[in-house]
Amino acid sequence: MLYFVVTLIILAASFLFSMLGLGGALVYVPVLKWAGFPLKEVAIPLALLLNGLTTLIALIAFTKNKLVDWKGGAAMTITAFIFAPIGAISSEYIPVKSLLLLFSVMVLIAAVRMMFMSKQPEPKSIMSFKKKAVIGALVGGFAGFIAGLLGIGGGFIMAPLLMWMGYTTKRAAATSAFAVTFSSFSGFLGHVSQGHFNWTLTILLTVAVILGATLGSNFMVAKAKSSRVKQIFALVLFAIAIKIILGIVL
Repeated sequence: MLYFVVTLIILAASFLFSMLGLGGALVYVPVLKWAGFPLKEVAIPLALLLNGLTTLIALIAFTKNKLVDWKGGAAMTITAFIFAPIGAISSEYIPVKSLLLLFSVMVLIAAVRMMFMSKQPEPKSIMSFKKKAVIGALVGGFAGFIAGLLGIGGGFIMAPLLMWMGYTTKRAAATSAFAVTFSSFSGFLGHVSQGHFNWTLTILLTVAVILGATLGSNFMVAKAKSSRVKQIFALVLFAIAIKIILGIVL
């Protein structure tokens, strides 16, 4: 019964998060933790795998509609890929409560940023390629490290940054999915190399993510209103952060 409930939640989360190219690990980690699975041994590595699958499926849909900026997002993707496994290895040396507190802070920041971005009009100009490459490489490295450390993919850092650079919501989501896919799988491999895995749960949630992400990414491309998606996403993040903080304090 527990596996069934977790699978339904992950299915819904993958639908929502795939629309923004964020993967869904911001929900996957706390859901798996609340379900009683060990944070470092199961929740974080599995969340990274599911995150990568979610954004990979979204990336395929975005690519078909020519929304991905492969050249502009390359520097961010490369540094995120390199630093994700370093973050994964570092998680072994940080206490669980410290990881959860850091996770909740990052989620709150993402929620505030997304709520702010939902009120802004779509940008009409974009930053030069040189500036995008330099800033993207620096932020990508940081996002990749955080992704591997906390099992969150890093998309909540990359997507707002891309919007700030001048990308439209859909193009930012698509390019973010490009970077997050690689950072997620890289971080996952960093954890798996240390023997962290749960095959039964992995198979169930993989099926749920494939279905949810396929539906969500196609809905984003065809029908979703950017401002509404960002507002819903921000509210979900606020709820998750508050729940985690209460769990640590109480």
